[in-house]
Amino acid sequence: MKTQTTYKLLIIGANGGIGRQCIELALQAGHHVTALLRDPAKLDIGHPNLEIIKGDIMRPETFENYLENKDAIISAIGVSGGFGTDKPTTLYSHGNETLLQAMDKKGVKRAFFISASAIEISPVLPFYVRWAEKYIVQKLLKHMYADLTMMEKLIKESNADWTIIRPPQLSDKPVTGNYRIAINTFLKNCLKISRADVAHFIINNIDNTSTYKAVIEIGY
Repeated sequence: MKTQTTYKLLIIGANGGIGRQCIELALQAGHHVTALLRDPAKLDIGHPNLEIIKGDIMRPETFENYLENKDAIISAIGVSGGFGTDKPTTLYSHGNETLLQAMDKKGVKRAFFISASAIEISPVLPFYVRWAEKYIVQKLLKHMYADLTMMEKLIKESNADWTIIRPPQLSDKPVTGNYRIAINTFLKNCLKISRADVAHFIINNIDNTSTYKAVIEIGY
């Protein structure tokens, strides 16, 4: 019988939708989790394998010591708001660049990053979806997408064993474990996925070398 591997994980953006789901699924799988939040009081999870710490991805001195001996880092940071509230940000690019530099310093290689499917218009989506992504989504979220584009460039130039995940429209539906992925290519009819299933993919592919230095599309 194969023995289950347990990992020491650092999850940043731990109170966001995907981050929180990663914590819950990682703990269920027996992993040890360090959760980094700007306001630890916002995370109402208690578990013997969970350590909650106060820190800010933009300030490496607040978190870099917690990178010691970690097997993987999950960056689930995100700006608040959405359509109609888009404004210039460097959270994704500068924040994750800071993280990557700290990982180099501490000798940590494995990391997951959350991007977005519409960052690159997929040629295998229906025409109306491609039109909406180009002329509505990318226009209304132009600042966020500009920063995500810069983030992806920085990640791809790094020394990390990175995985960039580009989810489509996200929902708060429960985990199913039943979804499709495409590695370094486009996923046909990649339209929806739950935050819980994005987290499920992450927690179940920590040591999957086929996802190292790869961009993943995920959907039902």
